[in-house]
Amino acid sequence: MSTLRGKQKRYLRAQAHSMHPLVNVGKNGLSKIWLDQVEDAIEKRELFKIAILQNADVDVNDVKTYIEDNSRIEIVQTIGRILVVYKRSDNPDNREFSNEVDAI
Repeated sequence: MSTLRGKQKRYLRAQAHSMHPLVNVGKNGLSKIWLDQVEDAIEKRELFKIAILQNADVDVNDVKTYIEDNSRIEIVQTIGRILVVYKRSDNPDNREFSNEVDAI
């Protein structure tokens, strides 16, 4: 499913390295409402981290599968309980990372 090539993923991983998680998965788990919030945030930012809290009833693979099956968001990397996610913004004004990704 992934449309990103290796060099593009490397660039995105480097950009996300210093970021703190923007969205958490907690004891409420995964839901349509949670995914809507993630999609709203990614439309504005294109790239961020999701943290899976210790009290969550889901693991990294559950979250990864849920996101990939229910949206166009791509998983760039997983590190422990953190996922780095990316999606090209539909709004050209929000394309901070995708213009660089396209050039790679």
